[in-house]
Amino acid sequence: MNALPVMPPGDGAALSQAESAYRKLRDKLIMLDIRPGEPINDGQLAAELGIGRTPVREAVKRLEVDHLVVSYPRRGTFATIVDITELADVSDIRELLEPLAARRAATNASAGVRAELRDVARTISGIDSTPRDKRELMRYDLTVHRLIYRAAGNPHLEDTLIRYDNLATRIWCLVLDKLPSVEGHIAEHVGLLEAVADGDADLAGKLALEHVSSFEKSVRRVL
Repeated sequence: MNALPVMPPGDGAALSQAESAYRKLRDKLIMLDIRPGEPINDGQLAAELGIGRTPVREAVKRLEVDHLVVSYPRRGTFATIVDITELADVSDIRELLEPLAARRAATNASAGVRAELRDVARTISGIDSTPRDKRELMRYDLTVHRLIYRAAGNPHLEDTLIRYDNLATRIWCLVLDKLPSVEGHIAEHVGLLEAVADGDADLAGKLALEHVSSFEKSVRRVL
């Protein structure tokens, strides 16, 4: 499989240790590499990441705001449980905001970002029918959504959508092994990426809404 482009920091600046730790731990929690309910040991994580405990602790504080970890007095910090009952609430918000981000991205994206969108679309189009690791494929989903959010040019919208997409992805990963395939879900991104790159705001918004609705239906079918 062709590799997706590495997502750069939104402001083009080098990442601090705390920001780097935050992003790495966030994605481990999203993809359930850190399992729901698993204790968060800052010393162990610092050793794994090759950094000090202070940036890890800063990262964990942010992850608590994101509802990805939870702290209990005298017990410690743990990865939050994935609550399937939150699916409807998360989908309600995403069905409103994902189309908005797609329309804004179609209108506001720079020429460089449009070229990046087309590159990602070509990469996804090149995925053949050979069985792939489902979690590997889900990283495409994260990359596409984060790229569109960034292209929208509204940092508040981007921050909000990243948080809700993260929660949705955790739900998706929880049922991933029950799904017969995720290739179709990933392939849906091609038309969306091309619509944004072409500047077709109406089509981009329509496809973004269909994609979010399709996600919820797919999860509900296996519950």
